[in-house]
Amino acid sequence: MKRRDLMRFAAVAAAAMFTVSGAQAADPMKVGFVYVGPIGDHGWSYQHDQGRLALEKHFAGKVKTTYVENVPEGADAERVIRKLASTGHQVIFTTSFGFMNPTVKVAKQFPKVTFEHATGYKRSKNLGTYLSVTYEGRYVSGYTAASVSKTGKIGYIASFPIPEVIRDINAVMLGMQKVNPKAELKIIWVNTWFDPGKERSAAEVMMDQGVDVIIQHTDSPAAMQAAEKRGKWAVGQASDMSHFGPNAHLLSVVNDWGNHYIKSVQRVMDGTWKPENYWGGMDDDTIRIPSFNKKVPANVVAEAKKFMAGMKAKTFNPFTGPIKDQSGKVRVPAGKTMTNAELAGMNWYVQGIQGSIPK
Repeated sequence: MKRRDLMRFAAVAAAAMFTVSGAQAADPMKVGFVYVGPIGDHGWSYQHDQGRLALEKHFAGKVKTTYVENVPEGADAERVIRKLASTGHQVIFTTSFGFMNPTVKVAKQFPKVTFEHATGYKRSKNLGTYLSVTYEGRYVSGYTAASVSKTGKIGYIASFPIPEVIRDINAVMLGMQKVNPKAELKIIWVNTWFDPGKERSAAEVMMDQGVDVIIQHTDSPAAMQAAEKRGKWAVGQASDMSHFGPNAHLLSVVNDWGNHYIKSVQRVMDGTWKPENYWGGMDDDTIRIPSFNKKVPANVVAEAKKFMAGMKAKTFNPFTGPIKDQSGKVRVPAGKTMTNAELAGMNWYVQGIQGSIPK
C-alpha cells in the first residue's frame, strides 16, 4: 500500500474511532422531578417517584434523573425549579398544584427547557400540564364504601379546596348515592398534602362521629392505620396501601405515572413534544384499582368492575347528567357530560353534600 493510501486509511480510521467514542460518550438526557412530599409518603410523591424509576429503567442509561423531595409550594419551589433548569436538566416535571406559578415563571426564563406541571392549567410553548382523573377511582370508592357501610356515614379527609379535590369529593358522593341516596359524607379539611398526625386525628374524629369508611385525599397511610386499629374501613390514596391495614383496606386508587413520563421524554428526544393538557385515567391505566378486600360482597365487586370497565371503554363517565348542585340547580343536564375544561374549574358541591367549600 502506498504511503498516501496509508495516510488516507489512518485518517478515515481515526474519524471512525472518534465517531464511535463520541457516541459512547454522549451525555444522557437530564430529567428533573420536584415533589411536594417525601418519596416515602407511600402516596402521591411515592407514586411519582415510581414513575421516575420506570423512566430510568426504560431508557437504560440514556436518561439521568434528579429529584428533590419535600419542596414547599411557594418561593422555595421556584428556587428548586430554577436550580434544576440552570444545571442542564432538559426536562423538568413539577408534581403538585402549588408549583404552578413558580413553574410558569421559570419556564419563561428557560425557553429551551421542557416543563410539565401536574394538576395545573397554565401552559406555554415549553410548558405542558398533566393529571390523572382520580375522580374515576373516587366514584368506585364512593359506591363501594356506601355498599359496605353499616352507618351510612362516609368520611373524607380533604387536603386543599382546589378543583381537583372538589371534583373528587363530588365523585365520591355520586358513587355513594348510587347505593344509598341518604348516605352522608363528612368532610374534614386538613390543609396539607402530607401530615400523618393531622390525617390520623381527622380519621379519629370522623370515626368518633359514626363514620365507618374513611376516604382520603392526603398521602400518608395514617388514616388506613387508624381504621385498622378501630376495625373500620379505609380507601388507599395514590398507591396500594393494603399492607398498612390488611383488614381495613377496602381498595386503593392507584396512580401509575410511568407510561406518561416515558412518552413525554421520548417525544422530547424525537423533537415531537408539544404542550398539551393530558388527562390520564382508567382507559390507559394511569388510574388503577388493583384489588378489593375479600370481605366485600361479590355482587358489589362485580358492579364496581362494571363501572371500571365502562370508564376504561369511555362509555361511562361519573359526571354525566342530570347532576344538581347543593341548591338544587341543574348543573349538568340529562345526557350531557362535563368537559375537561368544566371539570378543571369545578367549584361547587353536588346535591347531598352538607357544608360549604372553604374560601
